[in-house]
Amino acid sequence: MTGHVLRPATPADYDAVAAVVDEWWGRPVLASLPRLFLDHFHRTSMIAEGPEGMAGFLVGLLSPSVEDEAYIHFVGVCPAARGGGVARAMYERFFALARAHDRHVVKAITSPVNEASIAFHQRMGFTASEPVPDYNGPGTRLVTFARGI
Repeated sequence: MTGHVLRPATPADYDAVAAVVDEWWGRPVLASLPRLFLDHFHRTSMIAEGPEGMAGFLVGLLSPSVEDEAYIHFVGVCPAARGGGVARAMYERFFALARAHDRHVVKAITSPVNEASIAFHQRMGFTASEPVPDYNGPGTRLVTFARGI
């Protein structure tokens, strides 16, 4: 991850994330990332900054209900920074944070059409499920991931 620095997110980062997330994903996804995530989970989220500005972000949390688990809710990497280890570095930093809080499992989800995300998670050691029907309500199929840390 040459030239990039990871730092904790702040609530003030939301506007910058919201401004790029749909473009970085290539489809409208902002509705899945309301401001409340950086208002309430910024201490477990991060921003990757590079020479050109924000190169990536990870929004994660320590489950308040399942004491052994942490959850990565949303990750984005600037298209120009992809393939440079930004996402891997953010995941590794989140794993370390989760371990420091006695978490032993990290979970995540994605859409079955997001083949790049599925492949990335598998390279990172996650086990992927088959698409789960109605995961977030009728007609919403999602792939779930889990990885021990």
